[in-house]
Amino acid sequence: MTTNHLKRTLRWAGRTVRWDRFGDGPALVFLHGTPWSSALWRPYAEALAEDFTVYLWDMPGYGLSSKAPDHRVDLGVQGELFAHLLDVWGLERPHVIAHDFGGAVALRARLLHGRRYASLCLVDVVALSPWGSPFFTLVQQHADVFEQLPPAVHRGAIEAYIRGASHRGLRDDHLEMLVRPWSDTDGQTAFYRQIAQADEKYTDEVEPLYGYLDEPTHIVWGAEDTWIPMDRAERLGTLIPHATRTLIHDAGHLIQLDAPAQLSAELTRWTTEVA
Repeated sequence: MTTNHLKRTLRWAGRTVRWDRFGDGPALVFLHGTPWSSALWRPYAEALAEDFTVYLWDMPGYGLSSKAPDHRVDLGVQGELFAHLLDVWGLERPHVIAHDFGGAVALRARLLHGRRYASLCLVDVVALSPWGSPFFTLVQQHADVFEQLPPAVHRGAIEAYIRGASHRGLRDDHLEMLVRPWSDTDGQTAFYRQIAQADEKYTDEVEPLYGYLDEPTHIVWGAEDTWIPMDRAERLGTLIPHATRTLIHDAGHLIQLDAPAQLSAELTRWTTEVA
């Protein structure tokens, strides 16, 4: 997986957003979560580009996009930006696939900023309180201290944190792809800054509105997800009454790497159904 795969840039509120578009057919947008980037979705985007015009982007504070210390990167900001991107790209009703807090970003753009989707696929998403691991909570309370960790200690901490998102264990090249954006000085401060700005108020604000979603919605979850346990999939399914659900066994939160064949088959089935 390449980490330098986004060829286009745009500016928004002083931030630089890296993105790319390829393929042919109806629009399909992928949203990544934290502490990931669009590189995690790249193989799936390439596979689906045979039937869709695929859009990939890194949120500010992540991946290849800007990480300026004075720019907020919370879910409120990302939701506003995603709504803006859909306007810039001229997408009135794209298909959307979102992972982790990309789910909250997509839901906020839909329910608070009035954007519409042709379909919505939510993969192990941040959408319901409570969310955040014990490490997440610790960093929120002491972000300024963590930002000053020696580089080797920081890398060890982030490697251990990211490994915990996988049920099957990560290959060395996958771990490197996920860790690299956070490894230099800017990346280290950005990593702890985005955790410090995480707040459940951003999902609490939209949770009462989930019943208003009227587009085809599909929930996909790793059965062994310890970051966001599968009971959230069940709760989310009750709040979006028409939503369908698929549980993928032997997969954790990093379902893209734990169960690539199963997830690819499920996304192909779903997108074929709603296209």
